Amino acid sequence: MSGIDLALPPAVERALRVRLARLDAAGFTARLARHDPTLWSSDPAHQKVAENRLGWLDVAGQMRPQTAALRTFAEEVARDRFTHAILLGMGGSSLAPEVLYRTLGATRGALELQVLDNTSPAAVGAALLEHDPRHTFFLVSSKSGTTLEVLSFERRVYEWLVAARADAGRCFAAITDPGTPLVELAGERGYRRVFLNPPDIGGRYSALSLFGLVPAVLIGADLDGLLESALEEAALAAPEAASDQHPGVVLGVALAELALAGRDKVTLVLPPPLASLGSWIEQLLAESTGKDGRGLVPVDGETLADPDHYGPDRVFVAISIGALPEEVAGRLEALRSAGHPVIAWTRSTPLALGAEFLRWEIATATAAAVLGIDPFDEPNVSEAKQATQALLSDPLAGRALPPIPPLATSARHQVAAPERVAAAVRDHVADPSDPIQWAAALPSLLEPGDYFAVLAFLRATPERDAALAQIRKAVRRTTGAATTVGYGPRFLHSTGQLHKGGPDRGVFLQLAADEGDEPIPHAGYGFYTLQRAQADGDYRVLERHGRRVLRLDLGSEVESGLGDLVAALESAGARKGGASHPIRG
Repeated sequence: MSGIDLALPPAVERALRVRLARLDAAGFTARLARHDPTLWSSDPAHQKVAENRLGWLDVAGQMRPQTAALRTFAEEVARDRFTHAILLGMGGSSLAPEVLYRTLGATRGALELQVLDNTSPAAVGAALLEHDPRHTFFLVSSKSGTTLEVLSFERRVYEWLVAARADAGRCFAAITDPGTPLVELAGERGYRRVFLNPPDIGGRYSALSLFGLVPAVLIGADLDGLLESALEEAALAAPEAASDQHPGVVLGVALAELALAGRDKVTLVLPPPLASLGSWIEQLLAESTGKDGRGLVPVDGETLADPDHYGPDRVFVAISIGALPEEVAGRLEALRSAGHPVIAWTRSTPLALGAEFLRWEIATATAAAVLGIDPFDEPNVSEAKQATQALLSDPLAGRALPPIPPLATSARHQVAAPERVAAAVRDHVADPSDPIQWAAALPSLLEPGDYFAVLAFLRATPERDAALAQIRKAVRRTTGAATTVGYGPRFLHSTGQLHKGGPDRGVFLQLAADEGDEPIPHAGYGFYTLQRAQADGDYRVLERHGRRVLRLDLGSEVESGLGDLVAALESAGARKGGASHPIRG
């Protein structure tokens, strides 16, 4: 069906065909093509928001005439001896550029790209330490022009550049909507360029707009090839085409019908070079559908296991360039044979990223329409932002944030949890005086259909990535639950919406640390306080929503703490017996 291989349970396959026929009867594809906001809500307020968020449907065609000017800009930057670019962004403004760089790499003579979207003082300090101010160009990327993290990064970077060169402003370009405060700041600082994006595109749908294409052209990506692949995908979505001929619509309906049947864990299988695409899909699905107690739960980065490691809440979606690796293909076939739904397709070239971006955008909008969800708002993302701002606006914020009372404290670590969570976990804690043991007992709260999310307010490193993967593996092995991981504050602009607004199916392990400090000029506090306020704000909002959350503060010994936690989880899994203690709801 429409170039997608669908292996679905018979009941879901029947529901899929019925739903596609209903969409055809309602003129869904034609209405989508003409940007009809009534597809998602009958409420005029929601329709007004959606009406101004549908520019992504046509953006590939709008961008084609701009590619030559973008290449001229990139040539100018390279000619001025810049060799590296750092993108200062969050969420939709940073994820697509990172995917493009990790998938396509930088061509000869183009700039290497790094994304800075982590407020850890160690992450900010390392980004500056590892780059030369004489040869590093910065993209300041924010749709609203007011994103707290982006403006904090910009202040620190600008001060760093001013100390090294007289023309600091020439090292910057901004990407934003018309009329934002970032436009004004760029003028004051003397930025080299300001790119004004079409304002009718939301951040997570902006991959093929200037938010994706400006970073892409700096790494030497073939913009015309990316856009052409998207236009070819769009041609499959002709308004007169039947829904079952439209890959994005078929994918969206399949995911929605599977979710309605209890299979809401969208497990992504993305062999290299597409591995990084998962983080972008994760944001798109989670932030668009995770609200009103509903939503798809994207699972990115889990290693494939045997079929008996998974519950009946999974669907596996595999995308590859060319044929799947033999081992992956074998595991997927075993999953199919065991009755797990598998959706798969292939692409011929990495430049098909353009088509993938559009396919998933259409699929997400379609799934939301089927599920009765407005995909274009994100109420709980705003809630977390407000909680952070409230903490930072406290006159004491520059000295110390209000503490969250601990359950247990050791020489190196500390643990905290809401009272109802602590009461439910307590019987499973091997040593109540040891914070690590409290964290290791948290998976005991998992019930069938739940997922376990690690929320890491840490600097991301390969070693920490590996440790977090071990934590996920230990939890899945002993509980069968789906697992996710996100670095803060990136996940606040992504899966954070799902965590608070989606179904109450998450058990959350928040990890915090003390990684020094870096100043934020003119803020009255540094990156340590900003990161801690974000962690505290997220914890408090999860608590307010009655979510099952526990915080483990690793202090300054992050690596050893993660190692201890892995060992404790494996030990707890070996001891595990009996059912989990239910407290959800």
